[in-house]
Amino acid sequence: MGQTLTLIIPVLGAMGLLYTFWKSAWVTKQDAGTDQMKRIALAIEEGAMAFLKAEYKVLIIFVIAVAILLGISGNTANSSPLVGLSFIVGAFCSALAGFIGMKVATKANVRTTNAARTSLGKALEVAFAGGSVMGMGVVGLGVLGLSLLFLVYSNMGWDIGKVITVITGFSFGASSIALFARVGGGIYTKAADVGADLVGKVEAGIPEDHPLNPATIADNVGDNVGDVAGMGADLFESYVGSIVGTMVLGAAFISTAGFENTNQFGGLNAVLLPLLLSGVGVLTSILGTFFVKVKEGGDPQKALNRGEFLSSAIMLLATFLIVQWMLPATWNFEGHDYNSMGVFWAVLFGLAGGLGIGLITEHYTGTGTGPVKSIVQQSSTGAATNIIAGLGVGMMSTAIPILILAVAIIGSYAFAGLYGIAIAAVGMLSNTGIQLAVDAYGPISDNAGGIAEMSHQPKEVRGRTDKLDAVGNTTAAIGKGFAIGSAALTALALFAAFVTAYNASHPDARLNGIDVTNPFVTAALFVGGMLPFLFSSLSMGAVGRAAMDMIQEVRRQFNDIPQLKAALAVMKRNEGKDEKDWSAADKKTFDDAEGKAEYGKCVEISTKAAIREMVRPGLLAVLVPVVVGITPGLLGLGSVVGAEMLGGLLAGVTVTGVLMAIFQSNAGGAWDNAKKMFEEGVEINGKMYYKGSDPHKAAVVGDTVGDPFKDTSGPSLNILLKLMSVVALVIAPLL
Repeated sequence: MGQTLTLIIPVLGAMGLLYTFWKSAWVTKQDAGTDQMKRIALAIEEGAMAFLKAEYKVLIIFVIAVAILLGISGNTANSSPLVGLSFIVGAFCSALAGFIGMKVATKANVRTTNAARTSLGKALEVAFAGGSVMGMGVVGLGVLGLSLLFLVYSNMGWDIGKVITVITGFSFGASSIALFARVGGGIYTKAADVGADLVGKVEAGIPEDHPLNPATIADNVGDNVGDVAGMGADLFESYVGSIVGTMVLGAAFISTAGFENTNQFGGLNAVLLPLLLSGVGVLTSILGTFFVKVKEGGDPQKALNRGEFLSSAIMLLATFLIVQWMLPATWNFEGHDYNSMGVFWAVLFGLAGGLGIGLITEHYTGTGTGPVKSIVQQSSTGAATNIIAGLGVGMMSTAIPILILAVAIIGSYAFAGLYGIAIAAVGMLSNTGIQLAVDAYGPISDNAGGIAEMSHQPKEVRGRTDKLDAVGNTTAAIGKGFAIGSAALTALALFAAFVTAYNASHPDARLNGIDVTNPFVTAALFVGGMLPFLFSSLSMGAVGRAAMDMIQEVRRQFNDIPQLKAALAVMKRNEGKDEKDWSAADKKTFDDAEGKAEYGKCVEISTKAAIREMVRPGLLAVLVPVVVGITPGLLGLGSVVGAEMLGGLLAGVTVTGVLMAIFQSNAGGAWDNAKKMFEEGVEINGKMYYKGSDPHKAAVVGDTVGDPFKDTSGPSLNILLKLMSVVALVIAPLL
């Protein structure tokens, strides 16, 4: 029966990939619109693919080098050189998920624009189909890759502990690619965004998506490399990490009374449970996508919520049945009594925690909410007060999510111990397929609006894409909150898995808790707490340097290209007039500037900057745990000291990393929507302010500060704390 189950799970993962190929083919068959729309979309696609190719060339060197080191160091009784192969497979699956998702997203954007020429419902269908390719690609590759490795290694005559130790390399590979994708993509998109915003909106007074803006193509490319490929890699890594962490902890139950022959799985029930739940989650996510539909004049948010909530409800019912079937009614482990219903309640705590954090995130970042309105009000006195208000909102937004996390951690632990915390993370991520589909839909809609602007589509077309984009901003904010919550639980699960793996490999020198009064542990705790600040500094500094290059390039083109300079003068001279009321000479001058902006140079600046700047933050996350864990042993202090210090390091980086991630993501989101409120018109002290007003310009400055917060350093911290925990788990047998 156990062998049958290990064959069924890869099939569930393969079904996710089949859905991906089907939806990808459907999107490609849709009409891409006018020749001008196709030219713009082709430029975006070529820029996105050029970035991926440049990024993957660098990452191939890193992957091969690390795989060789893992293969050499893995030649021990408790591990195997094949851990290097697991690393390569994990890295490949993560990179492939990003490639598939971004390839389809760059095709879906222009087709969404064209669909918006006829109806809102058709535009939503195309945009969501493009997003669902990313979502199902991630979960399909995650389940398929992990289950196939488990199937192969479990038939090699190894004990289950060694099988899972070697599989942890898969999670390490996924985490490594995810960090580089998040950091590199974040640097790319924000360098372009800052250049398009500051020079285009503030200095020249034109929209960031206007065809005269040289940074506009790079900005649209950035939406794909940062918010599609980057977010996909982020959740792929959380998804895989939560499964691996739960498998490690589940392996500890094998010798426990009640697990030896339960349901004839040979005691592997608790090990296989997270894989099976994730595989069933692929099916429920696919089912949910069929209910995302909206009629003309309807609310896209309700359509997306309907698919997501229905999928979650089915998954919850399936989880209840699977847990009752897979686990014994009761068992005792290390003096504590557990039961199958307790594991189900732990999953429920994870799901509720993810939903709660998402809703709180929406409150602090949503258009028209109290926190965002407070930033709008303080924009009336300039950029300084706007920034102060945004920082305050971001800091305040950490309180309730942390309390929700605390309740989820304590609740899941009370019902099922450390395994409960790990399975809560699996529960939170079980519907990653549709969650990521909803999230990836956002940047596709954003790109669709940009293409509508650049190809001079009628106002009703831009109105439909704006409606989709507005919903996309909300789903992106909720997605970031969801990613942070899952990161915290996954990091804790991986931390517990590290302790379990270390104790299994060192029965004579067990790690019995982390004593914060131990000076070695305290020192490592402070170092861990410092790392998210250092990491954020490196990533934000990278955005700043790249943005300076971008700003200088956009200014150069506005000054040195005669057609652009003349067109900007025409726009300023006719400010407030409808284009049909311009003089014939002004219209000709404006038309002559079409296509004269050198978009390629801006794309090149973002690409080179992202590749150059992503290396240091990435190496920081990989090397620090290794140095801290191994150095005490090399100095003769013993492996336990190294393990204790590594535990302290992980505790410090997890606590401050989660807080910094919530603060930065929510502050950036609130600044962004405060700016958007001005573009629609807001009333402050009885006076209306619109786009181009001084308070709006102050809000643009705040949004520019928030861009690297919410799209570079904030989301990247999710991966930092998980990657460091995965590295600790991989090196646990080697300490």
